[in-house]
Amino acid sequence: MQGKPDTSQHPKGDGRPRITEKKQVVAGFVVFRRTPDGVKYLLLYKRGSYWNFPKGHFEEGEESMATALRETEEETGIKPSELRIIPGFRAYEKFAFRAGNERIHDTVILFLAETRQPNVRIAPREHSGFGWFTYQDAVATVGKKYVATKHVLKQAHDFIHRRRQGQHQTAKPGPPRPPQRLWRRSHHPHHPRHAGTPRP
Repeated sequence: MQGKPDTSQHPKGDGRPRITEKKQVVAGFVVFRRTPDGVKYLLLYKRGSYWNFPKGHFEEGEESMATALRETEEETGIKPSELRIIPGFRAYEKFAFRAGNERIHDTVILFLAETRQPNVRIAPREHSGFGWFTYQDAVATVGKKYVATKHVLKQAHDFIHRRRQGQHQTAKPGPPRPPQRLWRRSHHPHHPRHAGTPRP
């Protein structure tokens, strides 16, 4: 799926600047890793109190997964080979914001991926910082304003939990172990360990 911006203008009759409406689709990842403190999620920091997932715009001819992988590497330094994509998860985040005389409506396609790479290298032109957060800390960090981001976090957290439970329930026991043979010392009267000292 390729995201193409859709723009339309609303003329103003009172001399004020016209507001351009712009719709665009972007793609990214909810990235997590397992730690001794539990699952932690990667959030990137950009301006004010805005924390979100690595994501970005489509390039010509790209599919959503390719865009998500490319943008994640560009924004975090985490390579596609360092991500294990979790099948069956796909979430959407919708929000709008004002940029000059444009009102931009974003639809974000988010996939889920696990990594063992704790080191993140952010692009200064894109973000100001990052953090790995437990679910509770991630929700608190996102804050009350970004409801859609918190909703996606909950979806991802619940999905990971359900998937882990399902793996435990479907785990099959291994093949039965062969019975152990009990070895006993021989009590044969002529066995060297039990033979008496010959009498003269």
